[in-house]
Amino acid sequence: MPTPATLRASDLHRRLEAREPLQLVDVREDAELELAALAQPVIHLPLSRSAEWLERLDTLLDRERDVVVLCHAGVRSWQFGSWLMETQGYERVWNLHGGIDAWSVEVDPSVPRY
Repeated sequence: MPTPATLRASDLHRRLEAREPLQLVDVREDAELELAALAQPVIHLPLSRSAEWLERLDTLLDRERDVVVLCHAGVRSWQFGSWLMETQGYERVWNLHGGIDAWSVEVDPSVPRY
């Protein structure tokens, strides 16, 4: 059973600084995204509203590029990343270890913690 690779916030920061063509997928709810967000653009796929985006998943994500999934603490993103690999056949999936909270602590303290 495939599972997403772990990516630490500092490693994601380095990859973004190197301008790697990553797809950042945020699975948090709207209010969470409004409260604390990365400065980089994300593909917002809130898990609670999967019925709205599920049929369009292959138009929203590029299978040829790495997908980095994030949430608040890394649990929902790991679950989504595992689902993406197991049921949808995506291969290059990373989970942001510790989520946006780790990003706030390790990379950008201006991102509010909640």
